[in-house]
Amino acid sequence: MEMSRRAAPTPPGASPSPPKKVPALAGTTATNNELMSLFECEECFDFVLPPIFQCQRGHLVCGSCRPKLTRCPICLSQLGSFRNLALEKVGDSLLFPCKYASSGCEETLRHTAKADHEDLCKFRPYPCPCPGTSCKWQGSLDTVTPHLMHHHETIITLEGEKVVFLATQINLPGAIDWVMLQSCFGFDFLLVLEKQENDDGHQQFFAIAQLIGTRKQAENFAYRFELNGDRRRLAWEATPRAIDEKIATAIGKRDCLVFNTSTAQLFAENDNLGINVTIFMC
Repeated sequence: MEMSRRAAPTPPGASPSPPKKVPALAGTTATNNELMSLFECEECFDFVLPPIFQCQRGHLVCGSCRPKLTRCPICLSQLGSFRNLALEKVGDSLLFPCKYASSGCEETLRHTAKADHEDLCKFRPYPCPCPGTSCKWQGSLDTVTPHLMHHHETIITLEGEKVVFLATQINLPGAIDWVMLQSCFGFDFLLVLEKQENDDGHQQFFAIAQLIGTRKQAENFAYRFELNGDRRRLAWEATPRAIDEKIATAIGKRDCLVFNTSTAQLFAENDNLGINVTIFMC
């Protein structure tokens, strides 16, 4: 199990690198590749997929950029709700490369299937999910667990559907995270207990499970956290978060097991808190 003091949020830095154009793939026809070159957003240079919006002079912007803009990035004319219906019909017949083509994906898809594929694409990069660190690693889904085991070596991995998540020294001051891996049903689950402390010293604990897998895979599971003591029981049951869903967001919404220091002391022994964890298949 890994225990770490949480680092302060990273201050705003340099702007992210501009998006790279995805090259046409060898598996598509020359005509398909030539037509694809017409489907370029003037703002982000990604593919413009139906519905396709344009300014009064015909410059295209994609559906992601359109809500952020009031004027065309090329001619600065006012952007309305003009759509290029002819180009949309052409787009319906084309095959577009996955946006992770530069990482090795060779799939070409209809625009209607592109988003679903990219959600599950094995070449999609994922950030390190370990909380409380400043780790900047990114990698494919099947390399997340090896990364955690080799670069966060204090994280313990327990096998089985039922384990005890043991958090030690819970009375240490300040914000702390306890992390471990639970392996069952052929998947790995990241178990996190986070202690937050506000300015007046008030502390709260947040416990949550995250599947190292996609959202669709996470829907096949449920987890239960239980605190058991002398004729007392506190339980929480929910669907685990997927690897691309931020734990901090769930904690901010209190969509997890939440308890304060007084409650923790009711279940702790010798400054250690054991949480019974059970993973179910739905």
